[in-house]
Amino acid sequence: MTTHTLSDHPVVASSRWIEARRKLLAHEKELTHLRDRVAEERRALPWERVEKDYVFDTPAGKRTLAELFQGRRQLVVQHFMFGPDWKEGCKSCSFMADHADGALAHLAARDVTFVAVSRAPLAQLERFRERMGWRFDWVSSYLTDFNHDFGVSFTPKESAGTGNYNYHEVQQPFEELPGISVFYKDDAGSVFHTYSTYGRGVELMMGTYQFLDIVPKGRDEGTGAGMEWVRYHDRYDQAPGAASDCHSHT
Repeated sequence: MTTHTLSDHPVVASSRWIEARRKLLAHEKELTHLRDRVAEERRALPWERVEKDYVFDTPAGKRTLAELFQGRRQLVVQHFMFGPDWKEGCKSCSFMADHADGALAHLAARDVTFVAVSRAPLAQLERFRERMGWRFDWVSSYLTDFNHDFGVSFTPKESAGTGNYNYHEVQQPFEELPGISVFYKDDAGSVFHTYSTYGRGVELMMGTYQFLDIVPKGRDEGTGAGMEWVRYHDRYDQAPGAASDCHSHT
């Protein structure tokens, strides 16, 4: 990714700026049309029936995967990295989850339920959710195969060697990794797995990146793994130029 500083960035007359902007606009339209075609291909994927009876711990008691739909036909699951022995959830997954609450009403209007799923016991999830102030449904897959079956949790043996992540074998230094999975439930109550995405595919939940991609400094993440700058939203230092009473810290 190319980065520019304010000191070396070209400054031009309006006519040249419009010329450059129109050139970029042509590329943006190409990307938009490509994104539309990929979305069509995604919707055209074949489905697989979910045969296993997964049962989750929820604040309302035990619930099956079919019951997580809450009467809707479509379910989006954020595979939230939060291992059974962790004190708090993953920072990057928390960054993803920060974008969910504002979408809930709009998703429900389009026949979609959103839920986060983690392997940590429910009590740990609830404590962390209270700290973060989230409203979305978050359930525990503790002692189930759900996370492993959908490619986001790995045995100690797998995490010490290679494992299948994002549809290919990779060196596996972690027991938990992020992902998003989508399911559909038909009138008979059968559940189908329609789509999953991993790796950078999960950026589709990260609306903040859409803002950063249009500002001059961009994501400003250098050439490393990225996201080192991300903090839990209650752990950021006060932003430059912010009023002293804009943030509270815990």
